[in-house]
Amino acid sequence: MRNGNDRTVLVLGATGGIGGEVARTLLARGWNVHAMRRGAPPAAGDRITWHEGDAMNASDVLRAARGAQVIVHAVNPPGYRRWSELVLPMMDNTIAAAKAVGARVVLPGTVYNFGPDTFPVPREDAPQRPLTRKGAIRVEMERRLRDSGVPAIVVRAGDYFGPRVKTSSWFAQGLVKAGAPVTTITQPGRPGVGHQWAYLPDVAETIARLLERDQPGTGFERFHMAGHWDPDGTRMAEAITRAATQAGLPAPRLRRFPWALAMLAAPFVPLLREVREMRYLWEQPIQLQNERLAAALGSEPHTPWDEAVAATLAGLGCLPTPRDSGRARASGVTVPPSQP
Repeated sequence: MRNGNDRTVLVLGATGGIGGEVARTLLARGWNVHAMRRGAPPAAGDRITWHEGDAMNASDVLRAARGAQVIVHAVNPPGYRRWSELVLPMMDNTIAAAKAVGARVVLPGTVYNFGPDTFPVPREDAPQRPLTRKGAIRVEMERRLRDSGVPAIVVRAGDYFGPRVKTSSWFAQGLVKAGAPVTTITQPGRPGVGHQWAYLPDVAETIARLLERDQPGTGFERFHMAGHWDPDGTRMAEAITRAATQAGLPAPRLRRFPWALAMLAAPFVPLLREVREMRYLWEQPIQLQNERLAAALGSEPHTPWDEAVAATLAGLGCLPTPRDSGRARASGVTVPPSQP
């Protein structure tokens, strides 16, 4: 897809974490980026061509997709709400639009598809027998996409983190709190159990490189990212601690995630119900391997741990600015971070 005439993309979910990151990355690489959102578009200046519409409305999606060679399907209900009602119809609308305009579909995927029979190292073509409701929906999304005959790329990765992921993220809502100085790191994993993370700018760069291959695939392709592997559940906390102390903050204290309290509150708090369902991902290691991706690209885009974590914390408003850090060290007080 290196031809200049083949570089128009529609990003569904461009106001979210992964969709926004992909849109920004493709813009920087010279793509003509279109996006759709409910209500008025954002203020001019981001160079994205915005369309007003709803991913639940097939005609809206089709109208926005006119002229696109690629549709990035990165739209999800916020806060895990109403997945069973919304996720599959939105996928169907994307497939229908892609068929109508002759576009390839890109689907950012997860590890939800897999059950314990494939652990600890599920491959791209491993059987998909998930334990959870969201996992079953993810499997059905991929099945519909594969069976549609539309050319498609699925990129599966671990838990997302990045400077713009402030909601529906374990990093921003679990390990730390977006918009507040890092004083505590909450560790949800069982001690000694590894966990896989995916830095969103790396995920977006991976998607861009897959689309720009000299000889892209023509069918249904699935790739796994290795991302950032925390072998025993301590590496992420250590990186957060280094970023905080280097920015002039006191070393944050560590605490375990209060799973018992979360389980008690889950019947009354929708988000905690979803968290409870995915607890198994913190109790046993699941590590995606990237051999197929490396063969396609030569190597996987990978930002070093400390750089990725520091950028994430700064973007979330969890670190003071460099200027405020100097004042804090000089005065001996902690300065609240500026908001992003």
